[in-house]
Amino acid sequence: MRVNEKYSTLPAEDRSVHIINICAIEDIGYLPSEGTLLNSLSVDPDAECKHGLYFRDGRRKVDYVLVYHPKRPSGGRTLARRVQHGDVTPAARGARQDQPLPGKGSVGAAGGPEPPMDYHEDDKRFRREEYEGNLLEAGLELERDEDTKIHGVGFIKIHAPWNVLCREAEFLKLKMPTKKLYHINEPRGLLKKISSVLQKITDPIQPKVAEHRPQTTKRLSYPFSREKQHLFDLSDKDSFFDSKTRSTIVYEILKRTTCTKAKYSMGITSLLANGVYSAAYPLHDGDYEGENVDFNDRKLLYQEWASYGVFYKYQPIDLVRKYFGEKIGLYFAWLGVYTQMLIPASVVGIIVFLYGCATVDENIPSMEMCDHRQNITMCPLCDKTCSYWKMSSACATARASHLFDNPATVFFSVFMALWAATFMEHWKRKQMRLRYHWDLTGFEEEEEAVKDHPRAEYEARVLEKSLRKESKKKEKRRCIPEESTNKWRQRVKTAMAGVKLTDKVKLTWRDRFPAYFTNLVSIVFMIAVTFAIVLGVIIYRISMAAALAMNSSPSVRSNIRVTVTATAVIINLVVIILLDEVYGCIARWLTKIEVPKTEKSFEDRLIFKAFLLKFVNSYTPIFYVAFFKGRFVGRPGDYVYIFRSFRMEECAPGGCLMELCIQLSIIMLGKQLIQNNLFEIGIPKMKKFIRYLRLRRQSPPDHDPYVKRRQRYEEDYTLEPFAGLTPEYMEMIIQFGFVTLFVASFPLAPLFALLNNIIEIRLDAKKFITELRRPVAVRAKDIGIWYNILRGVGKLAVIINAFVISFTSDFIPRLVYLYMYSENGTMHGFVNHTLSSFNVSDFQNGTAPNDPLDLGYEVQICRYKDYREPPWSEHKYDISKDFWAVLAARLAFVIVFQNLVMFMSDFVDWVIPDIPKDISQQVHKEKVLMVELFMREEQGKQQLLDTWMEKDRKKDEPCNNHGPKACLDSPEYPGGAL
Repeated sequence: MRVNEKYSTLPAEDRSVHIINICAIEDIGYLPSEGTLLNSLSVDPDAECKHGLYFRDGRRKVDYVLVYHPKRPSGGRTLARRVQHGDVTPAARGARQDQPLPGKGSVGAAGGPEPPMDYHEDDKRFRREEYEGNLLEAGLELERDEDTKIHGVGFIKIHAPWNVLCREAEFLKLKMPTKKLYHINEPRGLLKKISSVLQKITDPIQPKVAEHRPQTTKRLSYPFSREKQHLFDLSDKDSFFDSKTRSTIVYEILKRTTCTKAKYSMGITSLLANGVYSAAYPLHDGDYEGENVDFNDRKLLYQEWASYGVFYKYQPIDLVRKYFGEKIGLYFAWLGVYTQMLIPASVVGIIVFLYGCATVDENIPSMEMCDHRQNITMCPLCDKTCSYWKMSSACATARASHLFDNPATVFFSVFMALWAATFMEHWKRKQMRLRYHWDLTGFEEEEEAVKDHPRAEYEARVLEKSLRKESKKKEKRRCIPEESTNKWRQRVKTAMAGVKLTDKVKLTWRDRFPAYFTNLVSIVFMIAVTFAIVLGVIIYRISMAAALAMNSSPSVRSNIRVTVTATAVIINLVVIILLDEVYGCIARWLTKIEVPKTEKSFEDRLIFKAFLLKFVNSYTPIFYVAFFKGRFVGRPGDYVYIFRSFRMEECAPGGCLMELCIQLSIIMLGKQLIQNNLFEIGIPKMKKFIRYLRLRRQSPPDHDPYVKRRQRYEEDYTLEPFAGLTPEYMEMIIQFGFVTLFVASFPLAPLFALLNNIIEIRLDAKKFITELRRPVAVRAKDIGIWYNILRGVGKLAVIINAFVISFTSDFIPRLVYLYMYSENGTMHGFVNHTLSSFNVSDFQNGTAPNDPLDLGYEVQICRYKDYREPPWSEHKYDISKDFWAVLAARLAFVIVFQNLVMFMSDFVDWVIPDIPKDISQQVHKEKVLMVELFMREEQGKQQLLDTWMEKDRKKDEPCNNHGPKACLDSPEYPGGAL
C-alpha cells in the first residue's frame, strides 16, 4: 500500500485532494475550530479559490505563501524516514506528521516509478515536513498545491483562523479600534473658514480615496485583548483584521516557529537561506488592471497613486499604510513632505538665477574682462605647447560665472540653511500627526521587544561557537569515565534540538575582530580607490588640455576648457554610477560578516557603511573642484608639478565657481536620470523578462505557464522580491546633499530635484504595486537613522556653503576691494587688482612657450591671477599684503556666516514645537476617554456584582427568619431534609 493510499479518505479518482481534520492543541490557549482544512469539491475550481486568494473551499483567505521546489522520493524510503524521525516531534504532532497536507498535487499522488533523490533534497523535504507540522500545532491551517502552472514549483498556502489572530494580536499588543467614537477637535472661527477655503481649493488635487477624506470622528484604539473583546466592534470578523495585519501575524508565527531536524534550530529566515523554501511572501489583494477585475485596494492604489496621470495629486498615505504597513507609509510620507518643501526652495532659486541674468550686463568685473581695449595678456596655461592669450577671450566664461556668483547667492545659501531646518521641523510635526492617526503613540515599548529578536545568522554563529567549546571540552575529558561523556552527549543533543543559546553564549569583540578589521581595511581601501580615480581624472584633464593646445584649429584651442571640463565630468558620472552599485554590494557583504545580533542593528550598520562609501564616491569630484583646484598651482616660473611632468590645474579667470556649477549639475542630473529613473524602470523589467524566459525554458511544451490563467500566488511568485527601503532612502539623501551642500554654486538644484521627485514618487509607487511582491508590513514610529543623517547633512551644508562662498567664489575679494582699495567706491579696476605680473624672462628652462609670437607681438610681461609682488619689486613674486587681507576677510566671513546661520537654524528649531498643539490635546483626550471607558466598565461590573449579592441575600433571608426547618422546606432545597 502506498503512503497516500493509507491516509486517503476519497475515492481513487479524487486522490489529488486530501481531507484531514486537524484539531487545535489545548495547551497553547485556543479552541478547536470546526471544519479545519476541509476542502469543498462541489464548486468550480477557478471560482472556489477566487483565483488563488482563498483556499479551495472558497472561504478561508490565503494570508501567506511558502514556495518550494518539490522532488519525488520513493514511497518506501519516505515512510522509513518518517518513522525514523518520529521521535523528534511531540506526540501531539506525531499523529498527523505522516499525513500529507490537503490540496492538489500532494507528494506521492502520481503513480508509476519515481526517480531517486539525493540526500540533500531528501533532507530539505523532511525539514519542511517538520516545520509544517509545527505550524499546524501553532494553529495555522495549510493547504498544498504542487499541480501548478509553473513547472517544478510547489506552494504551501497558509490561513490564520480567528482564534489564532486574536491570540497573536494580544501577544503583539496590536492597537485595534474599539466601539467608542469621539469627535476630533476642529478649528473654530477664522481658522475654520481658512481651512474650508483651502479644502475647496485643493479638492481637485486630492486623491479619490475614502481614507484621505478629512475625518471629524475617530475610534478609540486599545491593544487587543481576548478578555475585552466586548470593547471592539466584532460584527464583521472577516474585515476586523485586514490583510496587512493578518500577514504580519502569520509572519511573526513563521519567525518563531522552528525546525529542529537540522543541526540547530531553524526559523523561516534560516529555512529560506538554506534553500528549504525558495520564497515566502503575503499575497497582493488581486489584479490591478482589467475590466472584469474585482475592485480592491491594489487597484485603487494603482489608479490614484501609481499612475503618472495623477502626478499633481496628493498621495493617499493612509491607504498606502493600510496596504503596505507603517514603515513604507512613513517613507512615502517623508518623500511627499520633502517634495512639497522643494517648491518654495525652487521658486527662490529661480528668482536668484533670474537676478543673475538680469544683472549680468551691469556687472563691472565681467564688463572689464570682456573689454578688448584692456589688452591684458595672460600667461600660458601649460608649458611649451600653450602660448600667451588675451583675457577678453574668456568673456563668455566670465559672464556665465556671474549667473551663479553674485550677491544673491549668499542670501540663497542662508535661505537654504534655514529651509533645511524648517523642513526637519515640519517633518517631525507631520510624523507626530501620522503617529497619532495610525495609533502608534505608545509603540516604543513594543518596538524594543522586536529589536531584541536575534537574527538567524547570529543564532547559527552562537551555536557553532557553543558546539566548538563543547568539542574542546570533549578533548580534555577523554580520560574521564563514561558517565561524564554521556552527560556531555546529552548536552550536545539538547543544543541540537533547538535550545536557544543566545542568552547564555554571546559573540564578543574577539569573535568579531577579524570582521571589524576586514571592514576597516576594506572601507579605507575603497575610499582610496575613489581618490585614485579622481586623481586619474585630474591627470586626464591636464594631459587632454595640453594635447588640445597643440591642435592647429583655432576653434578647438578656444574651447579647450569647455571640452575638457565636459568630458571629465561625464567620466566622473559613469564612474560614480558604477561604483555606487559596487559599493552597495560590498557594504552589504561587510555587514553580513560582522554578524549583527538583530535586524535593527544589521540595518543601521548597513546604512552607515553604504552612506559613507556613496557619500565619498558622489561628492569627492565636487569637493576637488570647490576647494582644491587652483589652490596649489604655484606661479609662473615656479609651478607645482605632479609626477614631475603634469602641472596642476588653474581656475578660469572668472573663478572655479562656474566649473563647480557644471560639475554639480551634470552629476546630479545624470544620477537622477540614469541611476534613479532608468535603472529603476529598466532593471525590474529586465529581471521580469529573464524570469519569463526561464519559466518558458523550464516548462514542457504542453505546459506553458503563460497560456492558462495563473492563480494569485503564482502571479506574485514571478514578481521581484522586496529588497528593503535602503536604496530608496539612499538616493533621496544623496539628492538632499546635492540640494543643500553646494547650493551656493547651483541655485537651480532644488528645481531639478523637484522635477525628479514628482516622477520618482509615481515611479516608486508603480514599482511597489506592479513589479514587487507584497512586502510584510512592519510597524515603525519614525524613519529611523535616516533622520539623524539628514540632520548631519543639514549641519554640514552650512559649513560647506560658508567655505564655497568665501574661498571658491569672488564674493569676499570683491567686498575687500570695494571697501579697502577702490578709489571711487565702485568695482572699476577689480580685475586688474586681482592679477599679478610676471616677467617672461624668469621662465624656467624648457617651460616657455614654443611660439612666443602667437599673438602677433612680443610679450615682455604677462599676467596671472594671484596676489603677489611684481617683478620690479624688491621681494618679487612674494605673497603681497593684499593676499593676507583677503584671507583674513574670508576666514572672518566663514566664522560669522557659520555661527549666524547655525544660531538661526537652532532658533527655528526652538520656535517650532515638535508636537502640534492639537495633536497633544487629542492624545490627552484619548487617555481621558480610555480611563472613563474602563471606569464605566468597572462600575457596570460592580453593579452586576451587587445585584447578584442582593439576590443571594434575599435567598438567605427565609433561612435567617424562620430557622433551619423553613430553610429545609424551601424550593432551594428540594426533597426536604438532607
